Amino acid sequence: MRRITVVVVFGACAVALSVGTPVAHAEIDNGRGSKKGTFKGDRAAAVAKGTVHYSGNGSGGNKGGGGNLSVPVGDWSPPPCWYAPTYTPKELKEKVDASPYSLTGRAPNNGRLKQETDQDIRHMYSEGEYKDFNLKKQGEGKFWAAVPNPNEKDAAKRESCTRLPFWVKNGERPDDVENAISPEILSKLAYAQITVPETRVELNPKDKQTVNLPTWVWLDKGRYRPLSVKASVDLGGGEEIWARTTVTPDSLKLDPGTENATVHPESGECAIKGDGSIGSPYKKGSGKKAPPCGVTYLRATQGGGTYTLSSTLRWKASWEGSDGAGENDLPTGEFGGQQDVTVQEIQSIN
Repeated sequence: MRRITVVVVFGACAVALSVGTPVAHAEIDNGRGSKKGTFKGDRAAAVAKGTVHYSGNGSGGNKGGGGNLSVPVGDWSPPPCWYAPTYTPKELKEKVDASPYSLTGRAPNNGRLKQETDQDIRHMYSEGEYKDFNLKKQGEGKFWAAVPNPNEKDAAKRESCTRLPFWVKNGERPDDVENAISPEILSKLAYAQITVPETRVELNPKDKQTVNLPTWVWLDKGRYRPLSVKASVDLGGGEEIWARTTVTPDSLKLDPGTENATVHPESGECAIKGDGSIGSPYKKGSGKKAPPCGVTYLRATQGGGTYTLSSTLRWKASWEGSDGAGENDLPTGEFGGQQDVTVQEIQSIN
């Protein structure tokens, strides 16, 4: 006889209601002591609801070649999953009732221990802690369930929130549940949503550069300005939690693409000025004066070749939240760009 696996998906995990290989476990409280539910979460990302709403001016910066900020700090990343209000009582009951086990009334033929676990899971929502899926409380709250982060590439991490759906009243947030959605988590999710413009510097001279003649470098202040994304979650009852993350241009790092060059300033890092600008356009009469931000090439490019000028813009991040929290504890992000430059050598006759 062929054996079939049937699953009921809850956010980032799926409760196995017949035979299958368990890949994760979670403790559940069904009113008769703690039991372990068996989960298989491979299908979670496709069915988890989008519980987080994003808004702001920071999600359109990728036009023209931009993208998300890269973070130099290797151990920082948004959470791989979280818990958020997901199912009404009716929605949860419909999801559980959709399995063949409920329709036939027969226990799955998957061994005595697994049958007991499946029955305990159903007992939890039908006769145990929640009494007929809390249908009498429809409109008073929601079942919070695990939500996988769709941007998390590691499937094991994405499916690591394995707690079964639990009831929370409208307007409330469970402080005792690890990874329950919070302003701090939302600040990180908002940060990951921000897209910035491609880093492309203005040059003078604009076309070909000249050996020993300083190249002035600056950024278009109107293009590189603070960007923000607000991430929010509706808690019901007219209440929501939110966090707004803002990134602001902070400094520009230059790499001329050759050892035969001098950068200005010597560190190669051009700081932002009080008016929000980085670098300065060339002013007539400056001659060979060293620019506040730029590069002086010491050798011409050969045979029609070019040097690759790399410019990396660093963005400082901060956030504020609905609970009054907010710190500058988000890491500085970076986004770079490259431009080919041709350097000529002016010949003079004595």
